[in-house]
Amino acid sequence: MYCGIVGYTGLNYQSAPILLKGLQKLEYRGYDSAGIFVPDVADGEDQLVKEKGRVADLADLVDRSDVSGTAGIAHTRWATHGVPSVENAHPHQSADGRFYLVHNGVIENYLELKHKYLTDVQFVSDTDTEVAVQLVAKFVQDGLSTFDALQKMTSLLADNSAYGFLLMDDQEPDTMYVAKRKSPLLIGTGSDFNVVTSDAIAMLDETKDFIELNDDEIGIVKPESVRLFNKDGEEITREPFHLDIDASETDKGTYEYYMLKEIDEQPIVIRRLLDKYFGENGEILIGDQIVSDIQKADRIYIVAAGTSYHAGLIGARMFEKWAGIPTEVHVSSEFAYEQPLLSENPFFIFLSQSGETADSREVLQNVNRAGFKSLTMTNVEKSTLWREATYALPLVAGPEIAVASTKAYVAQVTLEAILAYAMSERIDLDLEQELSTIAVDIQAIVDDKAVFQEVANELLVPATSTFFIGRGSDSDVSLEAALKLKEIAYVQAEGFAAGELKHGTLALIEDGTPVIALLTQPKTAGLVRGNIAETQARGANVYRITTSVLAEEGEKGYVLPDVDPLLAPLLAVVPTQMLAYYTSLGRNLDVDHPRNLAKSVTVQ
Repeated sequence: MYCGIVGYTGLNYQSAPILLKGLQKLEYRGYDSAGIFVPDVADGEDQLVKEKGRVADLADLVDRSDVSGTAGIAHTRWATHGVPSVENAHPHQSADGRFYLVHNGVIENYLELKHKYLTDVQFVSDTDTEVAVQLVAKFVQDGLSTFDALQKMTSLLADNSAYGFLLMDDQEPDTMYVAKRKSPLLIGTGSDFNVVTSDAIAMLDETKDFIELNDDEIGIVKPESVRLFNKDGEEITREPFHLDIDASETDKGTYEYYMLKEIDEQPIVIRRLLDKYFGENGEILIGDQIVSDIQKADRIYIVAAGTSYHAGLIGARMFEKWAGIPTEVHVSSEFAYEQPLLSENPFFIFLSQSGETADSREVLQNVNRAGFKSLTMTNVEKSTLWREATYALPLVAGPEIAVASTKAYVAQVTLEAILAYAMSERIDLDLEQELSTIAVDIQAIVDDKAVFQEVANELLVPATSTFFIGRGSDSDVSLEAALKLKEIAYVQAEGFAAGELKHGTLALIEDGTPVIALLTQPKTAGLVRGNIAETQARGANVYRITTSVLAEEGEKGYVLPDVDPLLAPLLAVVPTQMLAYYTSLGRNLDVDHPRNLAKSVTVQ
């Protein structure tokens, strides 16, 4: 389950407004349903409010319910077990009415546990989470403390289960219990309050100091204390880390949607990367040990998922052509269970916006067990992939809220370019200047919003299917372009190498079919034009995205500035992002919250 979790316990402030605000910031993690629990110490009444739909719907219901209290937990859900409904929404309550639980993750053996321990319990939901809270209640009824019951419950979960649990006992109304495995969970600290969250951005208005929970740890969180315990029940200590993030970065500002804001931020992201990784004299500030370890490798394995996988395809070309190291790119969910035959001295690079991608973490754990070195490139410092890799480099893109990734992709490709350049024998290219120019060029592209809105309305809004084609790195960009159109505009889209058209896909081209052709690679431009002609002969409506040097007079399309071919994907992807955005807008869809999807994929 890809969900948002928040919890608050304090001495002075009402918890419900804080929790609801946190949920709003986490809605990108799930928006099928939402719920909140606040114990009412004054009246002795527990307040559990749940609603199907968005956090705004829950907030309206909470306002009408007059919820009050200085502690509570809340959750926004993306469904895995059970359809979106009030019954399946979190928090889940134990049958005896004492315990309330929110959960992010999947309990693999929940049916076995249900049948073994809970045959006499009347369940109200179809979720695996309800099994967990009912187990806690049962073990407390058997004589265990709440802490020991939580510890026993987690010990019974299958090893491949993932969970971030946040539990409240109505007999301890100021106390939250937390437990974690394979699913992110942080404790935020304050002077007279403490918070729990699955993503720090939810609580940046309250605190910027956080303690990360490691796998199989349990915590007890009160307004003025935090206690942590390892899986053996031994108390441990861990100092908070400070996140230097401006909470305003998580706001939309004047934008209608986060996605457009994040597209517009891409020039800023490239400039941030230049500031971070280039010194005053042009030296690259990656770290000599990282560069040395990768240069010693006989093969690089890039492991990623979704958009990050597409960024990896671009990076692989840079590592091979600039650094001269053979490079493979693998989908993490496949690599985790179908590992290929590895080279003798591999080096692994993990790409992840969130740093919490469950499939990639499964691979990283295998890599660590084998003793291989690794590097994570992520947008979230102190995330799981960050902590568990040998090395980590930040993307410095700032919070990315829209489900469809844009600026994180550009950051990944840019950072891969900087790393590959650092390992090269100083190719004849001033990368710092080239990237600086690209940032200016992207700004000019995103300023052409009216152009892309017109093209999207004419070409893609009415479409039932679309094809993106290109060769070389353009074929890699085609994959990302198709994904964007699919995920936010619900248009069946396919991206592939243009030369493959004649090997089957031409059968799908008919009169009026949109074909968007990427032409940024001089070596293969002539061949792509031949492929374009093949589609036009079958009635395709072709739109070209091409660099100036390759453009031809009278062509229908958008012309990009000229740039080094290996860096052209940084420019070519931007028009496709804009087209996807305006197609979604033209279809009256919710750009930031596409159906059936969530931002951080923290389960397998």
